[in-house]
Amino acid sequence: MSDHRPTHSPDLPGSTGAGSVPAAGAAGVEEFGYRQELKRSLTFTDLLVYGLVFMVPIAPFGIFGGVFQASGGMVALAYAIGGLAMAFTAASYSQMSRAFPMAGSVYTYAGRGIAQPVGFIAGWMILLDYVLVPALLYLIAAIAMNSIVTSVPVLVWLIGFVVLNTVVNYFGIEFTARVNKIMLVGELIVLAIFLVIGVVALASGEGRGFDFSPIYDADAFSLELVFGAVSVAVLSFLGFDGISTLAEENRDSARSIGKAMIAALALAGTLFIVQTWVAALLVPDPDTLIAEGDAAGTAFYDAAEVAGGAWLGTLTAVATAVAWGFANSLVAQAATSRLLFAMARDRQLPGFLRQVHPTRRVPVNATLLVAAVSLLLGWYMTTREDGITLLSTLVNFGALSAFLLLHVSVVVHYVGRQRSRNWWLHLVVPVLGFAILVYVVVNAQVTAQRLGFVWLLIGVALMVFLVATGRKPEIRAEEEL
Repeated sequence: MSDHRPTHSPDLPGSTGAGSVPAAGAAGVEEFGYRQELKRSLTFTDLLVYGLVFMVPIAPFGIFGGVFQASGGMVALAYAIGGLAMAFTAASYSQMSRAFPMAGSVYTYAGRGIAQPVGFIAGWMILLDYVLVPALLYLIAAIAMNSIVTSVPVLVWLIGFVVLNTVVNYFGIEFTARVNKIMLVGELIVLAIFLVIGVVALASGEGRGFDFSPIYDADAFSLELVFGAVSVAVLSFLGFDGISTLAEENRDSARSIGKAMIAALALAGTLFIVQTWVAALLVPDPDTLIAEGDAAGTAFYDAAEVAGGAWLGTLTAVATAVAWGFANSLVAQAATSRLLFAMARDRQLPGFLRQVHPTRRVPVNATLLVAAVSLLLGWYMTTREDGITLLSTLVNFGALSAFLLLHVSVVVHYVGRQRSRNWWLHLVVPVLGFAILVYVVVNAQVTAQRLGFVWLLIGVALMVFLVATGRKPEIRAEEEL
């Protein structure tokens, strides 16, 4: 028996004890051959807030110009289709989180739903998302703050954000959850201010007035154009899946994971569509934005300035920096550390990453590693003109590739193994979700496709090495459960 299959003695540190047992009806990790090491303290509300903060209710602020250009001005439509695509993925996540309520996200679901080697590849591809996204967020926030306070270099802002988030995550998931709630309230207040002032401005004759061009423009519409924009807009939705990495810290029923993911996606998607619709109607020069793009990343702030003046433009810029560099990065770092912990526990990554702090009950080494990688990558990308674009396209490619395997795992596990006849949830939904994501990946940027496939080949080679050296984890067979 491999060393990842621990004893279940309640006297061992980190084992399931009073106050850490999931609610009645929820499967514990002991059923799958693991010891309960992480602290079960998160409620449905905590999970929902976590997902919303991870997605960032004001996420479109930072990439609005790029999506506007890519969609030919139909930015709200790009977000609507992106939300629909992610809804199918959230439904598949919901089903697999009920079957396997453990940390590890798609790594766990594909590994147990299909086969362990497939799970490794899924985990490897989602790592391209999870490991890179904190660096991307820190970089965007540092650049934004440098544009406001130019006397402080980008690298100093970068270091400050990384250190702050690492300290918060080190203090435990409960502390992180409390900070998440405060940050979420702040983001929603800023968004409400923009929407109210924006709608009043449009009603007063500012911008183009109310019309449906951000959702559909017959002169510009084409499927290739819109789905190309969706491949960029989907970056704003990434994060709902991070809720699944907290499965071993959820104190309620396993169903809470799936419900929180779907609820977070629905709420965030609605906010994305509304705010981009209003902003698109306030863009001062839409034709120039479509033709030349938004190299400075200020298109949303320019629209806010049209609505309320320079102070509103500055407020939305500062809110973006704080939301991306602190709130979003905070939860991204937490999710990434849980994925590394799960893979290390199965001996698929170096063993030191499975170390859990004895009192704070967080994967401490994985958390510190994510901080170090984020800092180094962020620093390197500050030396490249295309740093943000390169990181964002790679993040999207890694996430969408892993989501494809997630949809396959639903069909294989439920229809193939369990003989389920719930054709809608276990066949139609994952097939439709798979098809939409394939179309988005095909229309993604060529650079992302090439680098993504290089990452995939490295993962395949590493998987072969792990199997050849006997490091394939012993996953308890389904009939034993």
